[in-house]
Amino acid sequence: MSSAWNASDVTPDGAAWLASAGTYPRSTRALWEERPGAPVVLPCGSVFDVVSAPAMFGRRMLDRLWDDGPGSGPVAEFRGRMLLFAAPGTAQRLPALLEWEEWGARDSREAHRAHAVPPLLCHGTGDAVTVPAPTESTSPARPASRWLVAPDTRQPWLPGPEVLLWAAVRAARSAVRISIFPPADQGAKVYDVSRRR
Repeated sequence: MSSAWNASDVTPDGAAWLASAGTYPRSTRALWEERPGAPVVLPCGSVFDVVSAPAMFGRRMLDRLWDDGPGSGPVAEFRGRMLLFAAPGTAQRLPALLEWEEWGARDSREAHRAHAVPPLLCHGTGDAVTVPAPTESTSPARPASRWLVAPDTRQPWLPGPEVLLWAAVRAARSAVRISIFPPADQGAKVYDVSRRR
């Protein structure tokens, strides 16, 4: 696991950025001032989009972004899924890019790869996501949601669809050993040709 990203609290500027996504930013900030451990539901599409991946695959994507790429924008964990905050418009464009990359199984050779690569859920205009509380809970139980990379500025860098596609493809390649050769026929006879005359 990469040491470049760690769970942390949202800064006041990061909270202001998150709240700006909602219809009533002042109300959201007031709620967080009163109850800093309260998660809220915010709309996607204007300030950010969110790409949701199963936790293990999302962590592989995050590792690729930090180890080999430009880093990530804010990232949260919510009920077993990774929420990667992305540039507005990503939710509309990323599925087409994934399809172009033949993400799904097209034939039997791709079937093994398709089972190892989970579907990515893209949340954009018209969708909403539950955003973790700005401050991590102090209870000993692990919270249902938490920040892995917390927003810390009023204008955080957000990856676009091409960057997330790059991370997803590399995460898939690291998860599945892909061969250019078809799988061996287990019932085939093997002949020793080294004894030819």
